[in-house]
Amino acid sequence: MIIDSIQTAIGNTPLFRFTHHDFFDIPEGSVVYAKLEYLNPGGSIKDRLGVYLIKEGLASGRLTKETTIIEPTAGNTGIGIAIAALAENLQTLFVVPEKFSLEKQALMRALGAELVHTPTEEGITGAIAKAKAIQKEHVDSYLPLQFSNPANPEAYYHSLAPEIVADLGEEITSFVAGIGSGGTFSGVARYLLERNAAIRLVGVEPEGSILNGGASHSHEIEGIGVEFMPTFLETLPITRYATISDSDGFAMTRRLAKEHGLLVGSSSGAAMTAALAEAAQLPAGSQIVTIFPDAGDRYLSKNIYSREEY
Repeated sequence: MIIDSIQTAIGNTPLFRFTHHDFFDIPEGSVVYAKLEYLNPGGSIKDRLGVYLIKEGLASGRLTKETTIIEPTAGNTGIGIAIAALAENLQTLFVVPEKFSLEKQALMRALGAELVHTPTEEGITGAIAKAKAIQKEHVDSYLPLQFSNPANPEAYYHSLAPEIVADLGEEITSFVAGIGSGGTFSGVARYLLERNAAIRLVGVEPEGSILNGGASHSHEIEGIGVEFMPTFLETLPITRYATISDSDGFAMTRRLAKEHGLLVGSSSGAAMTAALAEAAQLPAGSQIVTIFPDAGDRYLSKNIYSREEY
């Protein structure tokens, strides 16, 4: 394959198949498939969102060649937007809580983005407020705001979900995936529901997220977890939420690397832990699909593969 634009390499990621031979939690005859989204050129699933947001912004007239894109992000969305913005020579400014990985911040800067930090304790809510304040100071700016922009789930409805069905067909028993903004989960879930109304939907969160009714607090698993209920989830018939501890999520992340060569981030470890629990309670012959959203190399400064306490 020969390409002349890195944006054309986004998507069409492989599915990795796990069976009983790999994990005893998976009944004989059942399969867990993981969509390897960390193999996108920017290292995460958010490359898809970046391209879609830029395309949608230009088509709607909210973006011009002089517009500065401003977005609150934990990092991956910023990287995805920055990659897409390069093709249009657009300026990017991202508001990032201080706690998030140094590697993701370095990658955003490498792609030409300007970063503004907000206090760790204010979380993503504080970053959203700061981004809105900065936008008011910029005459020609665009705030996509992935947490409420309908283009977020649409990006995955039109790209990721059709790839899954093309590879596996419509008879998928369960869709298990992490929830941050809720865009990936809701976009893929809606597409799959339209083809199989009986599919089970399992949302994955870390301890410290509020989907299962727990109190909001800090957690080490990055990329998933919410401080407020995402609007994209409101109409979905979600079967249940799986809350995964940092300890279990990181242990699975290390196992995926050591046993399968999958150098993924901790949100992937959490998703796999939840997918195995889902497989264990389903009859043989079930098909469970999950997503590995990003690469582990952006968390090396946090010792993602060596912290024994996790």
